[in-house]
Amino acid sequence: MTLEAELPGTGEAEPSQGESRDPAPRGGARRQWLLWTVAVLLGILAVVVLTPLTVGWRVWYQARQDETPKSDAIVVLGAAQYNGVPSPTLRWRLEHAVKLYRRGVAPAIVTVGGKQPGDNYTEADAGRNWLIKERQVPADKVVAVPVGSDTLESMQAVGAKFRELKWHSAVLVTDPWHGLRSKKMAQDQGIKAAASPTRSGPSVQTRDTQFHYIVRETGGYLSYVLFGRSVRSPSELRPSFSPR
Repeated sequence: MTLEAELPGTGEAEPSQGESRDPAPRGGARRQWLLWTVAVLLGILAVVVLTPLTVGWRVWYQARQDETPKSDAIVVLGAAQYNGVPSPTLRWRLEHAVKLYRRGVAPAIVTVGGKQPGDNYTEADAGRNWLIKERQVPADKVVAVPVGSDTLESMQAVGAKFRELKWHSAVLVTDPWHGLRSKKMAQDQGIKAAASPTRSGPSVQTRDTQFHYIVRETGGYLSYVLFGRSVRSPSELRPSFSPR
């Protein structure tokens, strides 16, 4: 009689060469790949959704700030003019700049902006002349920078003028929703910038109008930060009518 002893661990049949010893790793790898794909897609979706929302909130928040630190100059961002006469939007900005100047926020005012084809005056010159003639600001306290068809071009010219005059800080006067983008562009030119927006004008008339401006400025800010491009704000575009 022959006794066959069964050794421990040999109770199961050995798999043949064509069989897989452990099919689990393939399924596990597939599940892991799927989880990583979902995580990446969710991350991209979060960036796409949250980034504009965050920037929009920053535009809204900056619009509600009134920053008036002692500075080297008050910079009035350009807006439309009509044969040397500031448009209502530009005039509101100039009036606000005069108030800041008389409060001693800065010893000088800088007017900014070029001209459209066919114009006889630049936005900067129209603003400077108005400040001198209509509000009796001393001529040697108003500096015109008649360059730029959009905020970026104008701010680059302002940066060059500040470096020429050895100035370092500025309070920017513009529409509320334009403050964040303007500050970013000024800071990129080496200017320590604050923003003191006007509280009058088409950009603050209704909630629908404010929402439109916030959306537009959110896109404008992202366009500048991501691609270095500038978009013209509505106040920089000439309306289809001009005052008589």
